[in-house]
Amino acid sequence: MTAFAPLELAEKDKLEVLQRLDQFRTWRSLDEKRYCLACSKIITGEQIQVIGDARGTGPLRIICPTPDCHSIPMDWVLPTDEVLVQISASSTSSRELPTAKSRDDNGQNVISSWAGKLAASLRHPD
Repeated sequence: MTAFAPLELAEKDKLEVLQRLDQFRTWRSLDEKRYCLACSKIITGEQIQVIGDARGTGPLRIICPTPDCHSIPMDWVLPTDEVLVQISASSTSSRELPTAKSRDDNGQNVISSWAGKLAASLRHPD
């Protein structure tokens, strides 16, 4: 498989490519952010790499800009509050956080449970 260098596109053209090639989420601007499930980084539309044959004879692809991460749109999610809490907690804590698929003994999502408890502890008393 031949590796292609990222294509340099005008902002309008890049946004059109993102809108056409990301069949999972809508792009309204290059400033929008996504969370890459493969490398755990927040990426913007501006950072996403467009690769392919610049002569137009081959297909274009969009991939994560993180070095050695070649994830594609199906691997990118909107950075929800739950994701942002996990990122924030992992950057300020040295302990290992559970993955999004982790379940407790009752089968509940550990991250959702943890995020709910954190949110409750941060609420101001009425």
